[in-house]
Amino acid sequence: MSDLVERRILLCMPFGRDAELASNVLENAGLDCFVCTSLTELVREVYKGAAAILTVEEALPEGPSKPLSAYFFTQPTWSDLPILVLTKPGGESPWIKGAYERLGNLTLLERPVRTSTLISAARSALRARLRQYEVRIADQRKDEFLAMLAHELRNPLAPISAAANLLELVSSQPERVLQTSEIIARQVGHMTTLIDDLLDMARVTRGLITLQKEMLDVRDILAEAVEQVSPLITHRKHHLALHLSPDPAPVVGDRKRLVQVIANVLGNASKYTQEGGNIVVRLQIHPEEITLDVSDDGIGMAPEMVSRVFELFAQAERTPDRSQGGLGLGLALVKNLVTSHGGKVGAYSEGPGKGSTFTVRLPRMPIQWEVANARDATRQLVRHSTQPLRILVVDDNKDAANTLEMFLGATGHTVSVEYIAADAIERARATLPHVCLLDLGLPDIDGHELARRLRAMPETCTAVLIAVTGYSHERDKEKSIAAGFDHHLVKPLDTAKLARLLSSIVSSSPHSIQSTEAT
Repeated sequence: MSDLVERRILLCMPFGRDAELASNVLENAGLDCFVCTSLTELVREVYKGAAAILTVEEALPEGPSKPLSAYFFTQPTWSDLPILVLTKPGGESPWIKGAYERLGNLTLLERPVRTSTLISAARSALRARLRQYEVRIADQRKDEFLAMLAHELRNPLAPISAAANLLELVSSQPERVLQTSEIIARQVGHMTTLIDDLLDMARVTRGLITLQKEMLDVRDILAEAVEQVSPLITHRKHHLALHLSPDPAPVVGDRKRLVQVIANVLGNASKYTQEGGNIVVRLQIHPEEITLDVSDDGIGMAPEMVSRVFELFAQAERTPDRSQGGLGLGLALVKNLVTSHGGKVGAYSEGPGKGSTFTVRLPRMPIQWEVANARDATRQLVRHSTQPLRILVVDDNKDAANTLEMFLGATGHTVSVEYIAADAIERARATLPHVCLLDLGLPDIDGHELARRLRAMPETCTAVLIAVTGYSHERDKEKSIAAGFDHHLVKPLDTAKLARLLSSIVSSSPHSIQSTEAT
């Protein structure tokens, strides 16, 4: 049934020019009308679909019209078709008194009717009918969901039942018992996930989830989510590309729930992308928000699916084997959780077969919180720094070099400072630094050339070289890497970021750090 048919108002006014006049008034107000020349035609058209009926008292029979009454008595549970009846002036006729029982949702408009009153009544009837259509759609989705739920729960029950019977037959074969136990555990895990989704959705829609908010970096959240979804991505041989900002992506949120959000979006991309397909994740930092885009080259979506993909129970069409399954709850849960964090979600697809992009937008942490968080992170790293590094700082700006020396010394590291490249080379031979922080704008030799020379020296060939510069373009970073640098930091230095970087250097090679003692 087309949308146009369902939105039309059927007019049955077979006497005089009533139908023509009413049709002109309503159509000029933007309402679709269809004029029926008789009660028989009205009955025929109402079965095709209508938003409302507008008729006159004289057009309806004094007694019950069996064909018309039959329609109203057999309407689906969601349907209550509005009827507007223009009545004769004066008192109510006996027919009117019994019409409510025969015809149901009746509105009486005594003639003469003002144009504005007729338009208002027709629009109210249309709005009421559109709400009924929404109930119908929800009812259909509920039925589809229940059928899907039965299917999804029956799927793991079959192997569980078979495995239970098999255990009786192979109880003396430890290998077969182990395999059978793994089948049961795997299928129970699948059922647990389904039930957890159901419970989560129920809690979210009823407002029963309490968020445990803290200051977070979305990069860390993404890493956890990727780890969760990686078995599915690996199984389906997908190529996952991550394009992340080198800077923190600070938000305030519930770690567990935000991991759940991103894992759901990634899992959705994997489910709807053919084996060997591509999934691309882009994390971007904006002044007011953090955006995460997950794009795939999978089955895509039709426009009507895009508009309702985040609705409860929405699910794209599957292949006949329904191998990926799902209850259609994941993206509805994503929308609710992101909204509860003050964010927004969006979806885009050029059409079936053209892939999809899902976007999660979260408010960026206020700048004053970022500063406080950086200080806290630095203090934490200072308190827990147990493995000192030997660090060489080279910068012709003495204030900058000395300040950095004090900070690094406070975190427990052994720091040497030089202001020109020639002295830095001699100091490096003497101290065997684990890490060299090199300013690129040195007066005698530029930082790139200094890096190349340090790489060529046996004393510093394995040292971690960090470029420190005011230039942040991609070509500047590429130039630094080509010169032998391991990292490229932009001035002014983010001390928390530097502390984390040094901590990761300790974590990645603690034995080599302990074994390279200065001579």
